[in-house]
Amino acid sequence: MNTFDTHTPIPELQTFLKAKGWMPEGEQIVAIEKPGEGNMNVVLRIRTDKRSFILKQSRPYVQKYQQIEAPLHRIAVEYNFYGVIEGDALAAHVPNIYGYEAADHLLMLEDLGQCEDMVAIYRNRKIDQGQLERLIFILGLIHQKEAPEDFPENLGMRRLNHQHIFVLPFMPDNGFQLDDVQAGLQELSLPYKNDSALKTVVDGVGNKYLSPGDTLLHGDYYPGSWMTEHDNIYVIDPEFGFVGFAEFDLGVMAAHLIISTADERYLHTIEREYPGSIDQKLMGQVAGIEIMRRLIGLAQLPLERTISEKDYLLRTARKMIMGQTDT
Repeated sequence: MNTFDTHTPIPELQTFLKAKGWMPEGEQIVAIEKPGEGNMNVVLRIRTDKRSFILKQSRPYVQKYQQIEAPLHRIAVEYNFYGVIEGDALAAHVPNIYGYEAADHLLMLEDLGQCEDMVAIYRNRKIDQGQLERLIFILGLIHQKEAPEDFPENLGMRRLNHQHIFVLPFMPDNGFQLDDVQAGLQELSLPYKNDSALKTVVDGVGNKYLSPGDTLLHGDYYPGSWMTEHDNIYVIDPEFGFVGFAEFDLGVMAAHLIISTADERYLHTIEREYPGSIDQKLMGQVAGIEIMRRLIGLAQLPLERTISEKDYLLRTARKMIMGQTDT
């Protein structure tokens, strides 16, 4: 397997890309850059004397947390996902694929340029109504696509995700140093880690996550996967995609809106705007679990919240998981 990063000599990468037919002979690389902080994969921006494009490569570990093993084939899932939605209205909301090399777990994608992800909503504590409507519309289009029978099960990635969403955050001795994140967070987490009724519901939703479904999912539909450029929204990083239940994507989206705004009414907004029927209780359960794992699990968000604000979010999340919301 050929591996590439920002330290790769330009002549070496150039020779590889030309051998694959991904660059014409007359084109010359002028720079290899890091376009942003990748969580799962190595992501490079390649600038040439004619254009720029993105190379994305998976490793046998999570790029941000290299002590965590991760399936190499996740890049194939991303390639297959883009292939399913190619050539229709969704094409305006995803990057074009210019090349794929299975042996090197490598994708060549369109460079979306000066797009920015939407993690600013955590800081701003709000989301534009028009952007929210477009995000729900795009997700509806994804869910309406019929995945081929041979679409990857992506079970390795789902098992990895399952551990970090449904299992580890709810273990009293999981090794996470939550007080290193924020003083008092460890103590705040203990009632939920010792709540047997809560964990029974979480286990049930987790089992459903690992089970076959009938809906093509993005699998990680949150602000880090939403990119904005003027009025357009792009959706990227579908390496967690699989065929499952729609409420998973919808619940994850709702969770991050609630984390940002502390307003659980977004559950109702999503149900109203989504072009399909929803089990709102299940969506709320997913949302509550996602809120908890983002606050007391490993995958922390760029949040500036007081302990009392996190306490409110955790209490709200528990109500959602237990089906006790009024929305």
